[in-house]
Amino acid sequence: MPLDIPGATHLHSGKVRDLYSLEPADDETGEERLLMVASDRISAFDFILTPGIPDKGEILTRMSLWWFDQLADLVPNHVVSTAVPEKVRGRALVVEKLDMFPVECVARGYLTGSGLADYEATGEVCGVPLPPGLVDGSRLPEPIFTPATKAELGEHDENVSFEAVTETIGLESATALKDLTLRIYARAEEIARERGIILADTKLEFGARPDGTIVLGDEVLTPDSSRFWPADSYQPGRAQPSYDKQFVRNWLVSPESGWDRASDEQPPTLPDEIVAKTRERYVQAYEQLTGQAF
Repeated sequence: MPLDIPGATHLHSGKVRDLYSLEPADDETGEERLLMVASDRISAFDFILTPGIPDKGEILTRMSLWWFDQLADLVPNHVVSTAVPEKVRGRALVVEKLDMFPVECVARGYLTGSGLADYEATGEVCGVPLPPGLVDGSRLPEPIFTPATKAELGEHDENVSFEAVTETIGLESATALKDLTLRIYARAEEIARERGIILADTKLEFGARPDGTIVLGDEVLTPDSSRFWPADSYQPGRAQPSYDKQFVRNWLVSPESGWDRASDEQPPTLPDEIVAKTRERYVQAYEQLTGQAF
């Protein structure tokens, strides 16, 4: 359930974030601002799971802010202020209201997940042909742009081709998003590698200001939107250990959970041990990347 926040009106809830409109700013611009609140909810396979992961919303918010700073010279971001109501302090941001592009901008430097499934079926990912003989975890010859459609809550994001994106938002915008996505991935991959983490892939979201400026929005380079692998145990040809919610996905599809992914039934409650270990991974990713204690 969305929170009752003075001065804020609930607009929308996603799998993890709740969005509120704020009363018009008192500054001269009068521009509409939004309050973006990161909850402790965790989702997998398009289901919101129970219970949540303690402190997850705060970790995601802190990590996004850190990454926005690392990327500031590449692209503007939507953060206006971290001064938020007490009730959501630490896990909410005041952000610009943007005209969001209806596309998930995904960059992949390694082959895994839905990209691997596409490759095994067609030899391509989102229409990008790849060399034969790649396996789970293979590093790609160069990072690729593999966009996806934005799905409604409970629906699957679907990988699409660059051509499909151009049909939706036009060639100029599609080209700009592709270029920005790959430049952000290249910067972030290098930063993460220096800290002993492989950034296998990441999902970004962009919006436009009224003047057409493209702005990085939502969250950025968190364990929810990215695959982070420990560099010291990287080994192609198998599923990699990870600092992200792949740990939860792995438990759900294991015999231990007793859940049938094909059943469309709500997954079981996460055991305390899985919740604790998942929190541990999120904290470790934050601390190893930023060098700051949580």
